[in-house]
Amino acid sequence: MRRFKDFPEFEAHLDTLGLFRMDLTLGRMEAFLRAAGEPKFPAVQVVGTNGKGSTSTFLASLFSAHGLHAGLYISPHFVSVRERLLVDGAMLSENEWVELANEVSACSEGLDLTYFEMLTAMAVLGFRRAGVQAAIWEAGLGGTWDATRALPADLVLFAPIGLDHEAILGPGLERIARDKAGAMRPGGLALTGPQEPPVLEILLRRAEELGATLLRSADLADLPPAGSLGLNGPHQRENARLALAAWRLLTEGQGWSRDAGAQSSGLSRAFIPGRMQRVAYDPPLILDGAHNAHALTALAAAVREGGVHPQATVFACLKDKDLKPMIPLILGLSDGPILVPGIPDNERAMPPEELAIRLGPRARPCADLRAALNPLAGSVEPVLVCGSLYLLAEFYKQNPWSLTRPQAA
Repeated sequence: MRRFKDFPEFEAHLDTLGLFRMDLTLGRMEAFLRAAGEPKFPAVQVVGTNGKGSTSTFLASLFSAHGLHAGLYISPHFVSVRERLLVDGAMLSENEWVELANEVSACSEGLDLTYFEMLTAMAVLGFRRAGVQAAIWEAGLGGTWDATRALPADLVLFAPIGLDHEAILGPGLERIARDKAGAMRPGGLALTGPQEPPVLEILLRRAEELGATLLRSADLADLPPAGSLGLNGPHQRENARLALAAWRLLTEGQGWSRDAGAQSSGLSRAFIPGRMQRVAYDPPLILDGAHNAHALTALAAAVREGGVHPQATVFACLKDKDLKPMIPLILGLSDGPILVPGIPDNERAMPPEELAIRLGPRARPCADLRAALNPLAGSVEPVLVCGSLYLLAEFYKQNPWSLTRPQAA
């Protein structure tokens, strides 16, 4: 049995597991749960292509605003893996992570858990140890074979489903939708936000096959007013409505009380880095993790709604992205230059020279993010940084203060 003496040793072990090593089966997680015991607290699984993290964060904020002790399992992280496992919005200590890792090791000997499975197992034990009253599991990839699918869930939420990770989930929107629809439980309860017609048809068909109930967020909750949310952009209003609808179903199912004031407070205080996030920097920045066509469309709408006129766009992406439908969206984010930085120590990143050529004459390559931003210092208008969560991570590593919600003046 592997035992870790400190957090750096555990981090080193995680690195050996390989962040992108995937083995899409549920057997290992099911074996772990047989050994460790299934979680008994109410839980929600959140599935989708875009908006999973925001929806999960809105729901967790609603829990907190109503005084419920809640666990949030979310991904990816920017600087520390500890960002992925939150109790009442706070990370656990490094010592707690080591203790949880050793507990998981004891319960999973011989199972060869993957990176994501290891963290999912730690979240199960961490939330149990913390005595949470509810948990939110954000799926990592897909739905049918995601490690969170092995966990009990009282409710499955479907955030918007679009094209991404086609090399893993299969080509085409319908293949992706079928995989994510597999998160539904036989006879269970599911809830969806707005979806493309073929996606909704697949979700409804899967619900019928499983004898599950699939409801629509628009039938259960009103769209929050513009400007009332802690996360910016018109798409966030739909993510918040999905969270509100889920909260209504949970309160009815669990007998929890609902308070209009607490709901408003929870939605207004929700925060997650890299979602149309304004950062006081020189130059002023807007950080957004939009990294596919669906997300870039939402980002463009948020920029328009906010009356923002970025002086420049800083964009980078990974080699496996389908860039063609993204190019016109990237070009439309700003009338200014497009700066294309390299992402250090990331072999999956598209080389900036190649990406700049594909984006056209307004684009120019830069060595890294710092090299892209330094010449813009002293500017008044914001610079939009988007395209890859790894690009945003470079900024957060250099400016960790920006990972937390700004304190009200």
